[in-house]
Amino acid sequence: MSQSYQLFFAKEDPVTEERPDLHLPPGRSPVGKQPFRFHCHPGVRCYLSCCRNVDLLLFPYDILRLKHCLKMDAGTFLHRHTTLCQGSHPFFPGLKLQLADGNPPACPFLGETGCTVYPDRPSACRTYPLERGVEQPGPGKPLRAHYFLTHHPYCKGHEEAHTYTLRQWEREQDLSEFNLYNDLWAEIDAFFATNPWAGEGKAGPYQQLAFLVCYNIDGFRAYANEHRLLSAFRLDKAERQRIER
Repeated sequence: MSQSYQLFFAKEDPVTEERPDLHLPPGRSPVGKQPFRFHCHPGVRCYLSCCRNVDLLLFPYDILRLKHCLKMDAGTFLHRHTTLCQGSHPFFPGLKLQLADGNPPACPFLGETGCTVYPDRPSACRTYPLERGVEQPGPGKPLRAHYFLTHHPYCKGHEEAHTYTLRQWEREQDLSEFNLYNDLWAEIDAFFATNPWAGEGKAGPYQQLAFLVCYNIDGFRAYANEHRLLSAFRLDKAERQRIER
């Protein structure tokens, strides 16, 4: 891990300032230093509506947390609970949560009283009603984060009197660790956007291996053991055993 990301993690995200050059989709407004109104609780009229008909993108760290929470290997989780989708660019796919059948379809982890994986819920769930984006100001510089407030017609949490600052929301939702790993993923995905496997075609061997590394940590561990990849590195016994577990 680079020092810049350690500092980025320790200091939390810089507060987003209003940026006239940021072109936002309808229903989103930049979040600055002023508090925003929102409160989600069982008494609000729309409670759990956002868990149905949800279009939820999953990042690698989301999958790691969820598969540990559910006590299943990553390959099984991917097979049962995800579907491939268009990524942020044409050269690497994304993953979305596969909804459970129903009318309407719902998050497979939605129980009668709420989220059954709440401590390990994905970053998009804990960030809502905010959305977070990052930009790279220049080579070697830390990523710069921007938060946007999302307004969906069904959500009545915006009508509640409770207010949060961005800092308060980040802390209450335990976002720092998720933001750290999602930012590291953003750097990897930016590299993939350069099409490093040019000429091999869609879903070629190198792209499939990259997918395995990013999303299926247990599958990659088995691959590394089978092909004795660790023998190429100088690792002490304890570190090797930790990786192989």
